[in-house]
Amino acid sequence: MPLLRSLRNLGKRPIHQDWPGLIEAYRAWLPVSSSTPVISLREGGTPLIPAPSIAAQIGRGVRVFLKYDGLNPTGSFKDRGMTMAISKAKEAGSEAVICASTGNTSAAAAAYARRGGMRAFVLIPDGYVAQGKLAQALLYGAEVIAIKGNFDRALAIVQDVANQYPITLVNSVNPYRLQGQKTAAFEVVDALGDAPDWLCIPVGNAGNITAYWMGFGEYRQAGRSRKLPRMMGFQAAGSAPLVLGQTVEQPDTIATAIRIGNPVNKDNALRVEAESNGGFMAVTDSEIIAAYKLLGNHEGVFCEPASAASVAGLLKRKDEVPSNATVVCVLTGNGLKDPSTAIENNDARFHTGLDADTATVAKVMGF
Repeated sequence: MPLLRSLRNLGKRPIHQDWPGLIEAYRAWLPVSSSTPVISLREGGTPLIPAPSIAAQIGRGVRVFLKYDGLNPTGSFKDRGMTMAISKAKEAGSEAVICASTGNTSAAAAAYARRGGMRAFVLIPDGYVAQGKLAQALLYGAEVIAIKGNFDRALAIVQDVANQYPITLVNSVNPYRLQGQKTAAFEVVDALGDAPDWLCIPVGNAGNITAYWMGFGEYRQAGRSRKLPRMMGFQAAGSAPLVLGQTVEQPDTIATAIRIGNPVNKDNALRVEAESNGGFMAVTDSEIIAAYKLLGNHEGVFCEPASAASVAGLLKRKDEVPSNATVVCVLTGNGLKDPSTAIENNDARFHTGLDADTATVAKVMGF
């Protein structure tokens, strides 16, 4: 009888509670007002996914979760910052925005700017942006300018342009970007009931690690959590200025999203490292790809290579993780951003050129 009653009531109850987007969800924590025109694609609200296979490699009762921000509207965590940056630019009367990008920022900036009726200009290093990300920026309607130089040079140029002309810079030097990105920390605490013991995160321009720490700090100060996490940042070995303590003039890594040799937020990141008793470490491209495949093969999660740096780093430091600790690894982008890396780096069996008959297919399957 209870089952029958439940079935009768099924159509009367909401099955899905609509997520309003991070500005509306966390309005009280953000510098917005009733006069701010909210430009949103319902970003945020991304899942915290248990990762039992990764946890098993560590053992000792450690729990591991994946904050999968690759499920944001344009496929990366950049949407969190961009909803704030574009909304505030629109509020200020700006008609155009500009950014330098290794790919994800350009996609998010273009999507939100165009949704807000603004022009979007993006500077990218020519030949060093994954095809999926470039395709997004173009389809959203950005004006893409590819330069013969790396990301750091592109960033210097867009900063000069924004200083001299009436256009809003939306890289992470824009303080509203970090305000939006800090909401990921709120979501982690809301899901777990407290902050994790470790927060493992890829580090490129170092805005996201700064934003997470800001969010954890605000929630702790308000009594929403009892502790603060150790912030563990991971850079690709060929692009590890925070690990090396110096600018990398020619950064090189398969993880294009963190191929940055002179992080604009490096001072903030070093402060986060000190305040959280955290640490920075480099992971090799081979370690990143191993973690990338582990996530796909054993957790069913397809992230872009840079995202896997957080898991590669955790596994590299697994002996340091306290027993029974709760660890969150941030996955910043979706694997579909960079399909060529998946095609070139997998352990799957791909059978081609077979005759189109049942017996042949069954034989290949081992029957």
